[in-house]
Amino acid sequence: MGGYLWSSSAFDSKSGQMILVILLVMVASFYTGTLFGRDASVYVSQQFASNSSSLLSPGTPKFTNKVSLSYRKTPLMIPVTGMNVCPLRFNEYIPCHDPIYIKELMPQLDLARREELERHCPPVERRLFCLVPPPDDYKIPIRWPTSRDYVWRSNVNHSRLSEKKGGQNWVHEKNQLWWFPGGGTHFKHGASEYIQRLGNMTTNERGDLGSAGVVQVLDVGCGVASFSAYLLPLNIQTMSFAPKDGHENQIQFALERGIGAMISAIATKQLPYPSNSFEMVHCSRCRVDWHENDGILIREVNRLLRPNGYFVYSAPPAYRKDKDYPIIWDKLMNLTTAMCWKLIARKVQTAIWTKEDDDVCLQQNADKNLVKICDSADTLKPSWKTPLKNCVRLTGSNSQKLPPRHQRPSVYSESLVSIGISQEKFLSDTNYWQDQVRHYWRLMKADDMAVRNVMDMNALYGGFAVALSTWPVWVMNIVPSTMNNTLSAIYDRGLLGAFHDWCEPFSTYPRSYDLLHANHLLSHYKNREEKSCILEDIVLEMDRVIRPQGFIIIRDDEMIISRVREIAPMFLWEVESHSLENEQKQMETVLICRKKFWAIV
Repeated sequence: MGGYLWSSSAFDSKSGQMILVILLVMVASFYTGTLFGRDASVYVSQQFASNSSSLLSPGTPKFTNKVSLSYRKTPLMIPVTGMNVCPLRFNEYIPCHDPIYIKELMPQLDLARREELERHCPPVERRLFCLVPPPDDYKIPIRWPTSRDYVWRSNVNHSRLSEKKGGQNWVHEKNQLWWFPGGGTHFKHGASEYIQRLGNMTTNERGDLGSAGVVQVLDVGCGVASFSAYLLPLNIQTMSFAPKDGHENQIQFALERGIGAMISAIATKQLPYPSNSFEMVHCSRCRVDWHENDGILIREVNRLLRPNGYFVYSAPPAYRKDKDYPIIWDKLMNLTTAMCWKLIARKVQTAIWTKEDDDVCLQQNADKNLVKICDSADTLKPSWKTPLKNCVRLTGSNSQKLPPRHQRPSVYSESLVSIGISQEKFLSDTNYWQDQVRHYWRLMKADDMAVRNVMDMNALYGGFAVALSTWPVWVMNIVPSTMNNTLSAIYDRGLLGAFHDWCEPFSTYPRSYDLLHANHLLSHYKNREEKSCILEDIVLEMDRVIRPQGFIIIRDDEMIISRVREIAPMFLWEVESHSLENEQKQMETVLICRKKFWAIV
């Protein structure tokens, strides 16, 4: 949301001097605290000794927590010494993308469709039940907007992308830092130039992507998300995703930079986003075989695109005449024509189609058996663990026409009508969160630049994210898959998010977020029968995804609040209790928790 606008180019003739100056500023800022804020000095270099299993918090005595590889047991028990800490080698633990567990599943998976890249959560007894430690020499992340171009090497200490993609200007090593020049496989001279070219192609050389009506973009196989970063000056929000595959830690790089991204793959299941949510789906060498399996993957793109939205395809079949590329291109043309898409541009290694708003054409093609029409009843169901469908949906004559970008946050989505949410209730929710966010910042005692990556774990209509639109943050709005589909309304407001079930860990790296907001989330799961839906499991997942010194705001029933207050110190959280009004004008307890910056030494 509302990214800070950064206009300087990483490719001008003075870039070398620029890097040197910024490095000097960053070194000075590190010691003065201005790059990180008032807590910058709370940092300790970690030395892991084989004969040591203790924890130190910078500036404090030893903790009693033990370093011990612990698994989830039933009944669940937290040691009296506090939550155990996983050994250092688990510092990048992602439970539902664990390569060891996925390797065991390989004989059962459809490898031809790359099912191994999707989420595969181990049974609860095989999940770790210990705090994920930071890596050796972890530092508090560099603040936005500097983080767009520079992050600490020690926080994402993987060199493969730099070695493999350095020539395409994805990422370069600069002493203690990773430098992101803004390049990509198809835009090694910079994302800004590439984005302007796409604007020209979508407007017949008359404008940019903003004037082409693009508000929200889905970037498939996003790499380190430079495309998303350089769309922010156009006030275009991008949901970037990529699998956890050979492009080592690409999503971790993106999140460390302060750019919205998550681990995901388009293989056998629908992506966890609602239908008709993006004005553009972008694939730049995304390594997806859109033409295979009767086009079922490109039909998923059709589901996600809004009417008259764009599919941008920058890949060899769009421009090369050798190998099998012409055959692939012909298959793509047949598939897109069957869905009534229109090819509007094909040049400079890129092809762009529009999803035409033409139900008559679709019905005619269905009559010719060129395409199948989906059951309209499925449109509002949450896209969570839903198998891909080889069909297309009719738009219908009553589809809502959305206003320009600056008016989107106040849009009352017609999708809310179908689940009984009145416009009055919607407006009340919007006004309520404007007030609450101001209280939160006062209680957190944080300056405006202290937070960049935010997750609302139970986003409802997106009011919390709208209230943050004046802050230099982006918000991942999560709608639990067991609740009504309000995510469509969130996207209609120009926001981003995903469906998720908090009985399972989220598809992201440890230390991804600066702020988690859980408004009456935990009580929603208290009566679930699954063994993995106990409050402590969700709190452990919160701890995994929050950064050291990050904030967790929890509002809930008094019984839930009491339990969180009791166990928070065992998770090495500081916790303060405050009282704020709820939407019914009743006072309720709000916990402001903060994860301590600790390290294995």
